[in-house]
Amino acid sequence: MRSLWIMLLSLAICASSIAQNTVGLLSYQQFLSQDGYNLIYPHNQPNVYLLDNCGEIVHTWTDDADFRPGNTAYITEEGFLYKAKRNAAVANDPIWAGGGGAILEIRDWDNNLIWDFEMNDSINRLHHDFAITEEGTIIALAWEYKNTEECIAAGRDTSTLTQKVMWPDWIFEIDPDTDEILWEWHAWDHLVQDFDADQSNFGIVANNPRKIDVNYGREDGHPDWMHGNSLDYNPQLGQILLSVPYFDEVWIIDHTTSTEEATGSTGGFANQGGDLLYRWGNPVTYDQGDSTDQKLFFQHDAHWVDDFVEPFAPYTNQIAVFNNRVGDDFSTVNIFNPNWDMYDSAYPFDGSTFGPDEFTISKTHPDPQQLYSTGLSSVQVLRNGNFLITSGRFGYSFEMTPDDEIVWEYKTPIIGGAPVPQYTELAINNNLTFRMDRYPIDYAAFDNKDLSPKGWIELEPDENYCGELTDVAEVMMEEAFRIFPNPARDMITITWDGMIEAQFMITDLSGKLIKKFDGAGGRKFIKTNELESGVYLISIMTEDANYTQKLIVE
Repeated sequence: MRSLWIMLLSLAICASSIAQNTVGLLSYQQFLSQDGYNLIYPHNQPNVYLLDNCGEIVHTWTDDADFRPGNTAYITEEGFLYKAKRNAAVANDPIWAGGGGAILEIRDWDNNLIWDFEMNDSINRLHHDFAITEEGTIIALAWEYKNTEECIAAGRDTSTLTQKVMWPDWIFEIDPDTDEILWEWHAWDHLVQDFDADQSNFGIVANNPRKIDVNYGREDGHPDWMHGNSLDYNPQLGQILLSVPYFDEVWIIDHTTSTEEATGSTGGFANQGGDLLYRWGNPVTYDQGDSTDQKLFFQHDAHWVDDFVEPFAPYTNQIAVFNNRVGDDFSTVNIFNPNWDMYDSAYPFDGSTFGPDEFTISKTHPDPQQLYSTGLSSVQVLRNGNFLITSGRFGYSFEMTPDDEIVWEYKTPIIGGAPVPQYTELAINNNLTFRMDRYPIDYAAFDNKDLSPKGWIELEPDENYCGELTDVAEVMMEEAFRIFPNPARDMITITWDGMIEAQFMITDLSGKLIKKFDGAGGRKFIKTNELESGVYLISIMTEDANYTQKLIVE
């Protein structure tokens, strides 16, 4: 045991002597990280990049230099890129605020334009996010213009209407095959106000928790009243999740309504029409509770945990958010369970507020000040249980285990949209990155695609850096453990230091657990003739280390 510790310590010292990068890949513990490809669409430039875990580009969708993100991009299983973008110049646009978009596009793997749609005029503008349904339609988020007269008629307090207009959010579903708008929902149809009894929507705000108080929101009176910054669709529930940061809430609405039903308070599977099925994060918005009850603080990337995870994984179908301004100098990522009751077709409501009372989990960086972003940012629960987190204002992404160990780090190597040399020191807002999403290596979109490394975003890259990191990890573990024969037919033997108790786990490449067992005494025999021929991952876990390698069964 002592000799093993000496060997691991010396190799760890060797690893720490590798020059520390400042951009691109910063650190990588290959055997603790979730393998996959990372999609980023950095601000202030037009391209969408797919990176491997070494930080090298494996694919790029380029665009003209006068376009910018608007703000998100997604890859479908069929290998299509769906993205939102806008023109770089916005000075003369009648509707503009941070996160503004203008154009939705579908491009194939070779970057050929398949479809596009533009909404950017004096009445409506796309912004921030969209979702793709299983039928291939797109559910998109937009602003709509309301003039002074409309705002007054809705019961808005004119003393807070400093710019005379408002841009409430609305959501629509469009069919790319026909360009037909199939469905709409407008926040403006679901208002309440207690300011002016002579105008529409007058009522007691506290008695109408499913309505939106037209006089709540940002105090500066900016027309971008709600600033919806993320949208997610749950096809199993037929529901849409919207993040509304100026209310410090997430909202859920029913997509099983017709457009007509979505204007009212009845209809749809839950029979609430287009009223809010659920809201959570800040009950003060509907005159319940006080500031001590607030849980969300200008949150981003609210979504159901359902992408690339197993159906019975710990947080599946709960809601994850990046909680930007929860602290004065740090952010958190949080998961909470809204507890949809399929029998009552409702979310729990105790007569005053929606549950739950607390988060399921709350996470931040081990050094909390390393995770602080007042805007942008994202979180993804990975298949192996790790968390992929992006601090958007610093373009800093990292992967963290459930035990809060950082096992992968990447910093977007861009200033003002232009790549920078390795070892450049970046400051806040230099390399704004709205999100990072990791797609599994076995994702159907990647079948028969060339995903070989094609260089780096950064200039003057440290081409050996990833190899040095992973080579050290490989040596550390391979010297401590041995698995043979590999490829195997009937049985494998695993040997390790006899003083160490170990746990073993065999999974398929998707992460599905095949076998799990313990071992002691330095040697373990495992039958493999019960496994189908193919490639598996075998993981060895001890108190001191974790090791994963491929196992081929013939």
